[in-house]
Amino acid sequence: MDIANFWKTIVDTLREGLIVVDASGTILAANAAAEQLTGYTTEELLGRSCQILNCTGCKILGEEQGKGFCNLFVRGNIQNKKCLITNKDGHTVNIIKSAVVLKAEDGIVIGAVETLTDISDNIRQENEIESLRKTCNLNEGYHGLIGRSVPMQRLFELIGSVSESNAPVMIQGQSGTGKGLVARAIHDAGQRRNNPFIQVNCTVLNENLLESELFGHVKGAYTGADRTRIGRFEAAHEGTIFLDEIGDIPLSTQIKLLRVLEESKIERVGDHRTIPIDVRIITATNKNLEKLVSAGIFREDLFFRINVFPIHCPKLVERRDDIPLIVANFIRQNALSSGKKITGVSPDVMELLMDHPWTGNVRELRNTIEYAFVLCPGGWIDRKHLPPKLTGKRDSVSVNLGMNSENYREREKLIQALRESGGSRTETAKLLGVSRVTVWKRIKKYGISDPEYLTD
Repeated sequence: MDIANFWKTIVDTLREGLIVVDASGTILAANAAAEQLTGYTTEELLGRSCQILNCTGCKILGEEQGKGFCNLFVRGNIQNKKCLITNKDGHTVNIIKSAVVLKAEDGIVIGAVETLTDISDNIRQENEIESLRKTCNLNEGYHGLIGRSVPMQRLFELIGSVSESNAPVMIQGQSGTGKGLVARAIHDAGQRRNNPFIQVNCTVLNENLLESELFGHVKGAYTGADRTRIGRFEAAHEGTIFLDEIGDIPLSTQIKLLRVLEESKIERVGDHRTIPIDVRIITATNKNLEKLVSAGIFREDLFFRINVFPIHCPKLVERRDDIPLIVANFIRQNALSSGKKITGVSPDVMELLMDHPWTGNVRELRNTIEYAFVLCPGGWIDRKHLPPKLTGKRDSVSVNLGMNSENYREREKLIQALRESGGSRTETAKLLGVSRVTVWKRIKKYGISDPEYLTD
């Protein structure tokens, strides 16, 4: 007896749903687990297009059979891809899909077989655990973002909502508000978390280099292109690409970027062959793109294409209640990297930090704490350890000598080292990692007298 005659009985014992389709995506067979997973009977599935399941992991290319129909037939297989399907009742089901293309002896594609594993219970448990963490404040941040203020809680909710989709996101906010962290949080909280997250700063490259960076190039495409190189979009395949400072890209690159977003295909510089990609796009800017559109500097069609889901990062002054938490976090980070035993900031300093306008936002606050770590030997950070910009004071020696910020910091480090060494030039040299002669020259250069560095 040929055991192949019992294939239906065999596949019905599988816990995973199994579906077989032809080269045009028409369902030819399904097992019992597929019926339970989709809510459709085998009779309802047979002869229907696989698109009935509305799988988020599928990319339909056209009506042609084989490679012309679906991205699966282009790639040849799919391994353990997290997707969502829609069952007969219209409810979404979380699954892991694997698939492989079937070919005849002559190499012609005749169909594909897919396995679908229900992971709804796992996803539900993950969501419950994440909700519990937020409720109990088990972690002080949300995917690297620190804050418990109302504006930040709203931001966390938006990130959680948009991470469940593949819609393009535009992050707006002043410099230093953490737009890059928000982009990363969207990726880490979404279904693409296990795939690449590729970041591109659009301001640091000229037009030609930017296109090569985004789309790649072939050998000989331009002077210096001595080898073929993939671009950031290819590197981000099935993951996320984050285009920071999108408002600074030139119009010529905007046209090519729009084409990529609409067709999900790229062309390397110097090549005419198209390469299919599956990438989620997140952009960020501190500019008003609507004004740039009105001025003809930014394409309106591209603006609407990337601004599907806008997110605004609040300024630090809009969430002052988070400053103590952020300061504590920066102190903890700097203490680990520097080895200094710094307890925190004095009440006087905290009051000063809470009242400061913070035009540079969180980045400026981080730099302030790093500055204070240079001058503070340990214990509590006091006013004398803060940058002059915050205290509004600058000692008379600095003013008289007309020091720049670099010299000022050098002088402060020298004074601190002299204090720690008790005025010993030899020990001061060891602390600063310079020669004793250099210490003597700097003392003379900055007009430092013994009482000044030996007294608090």
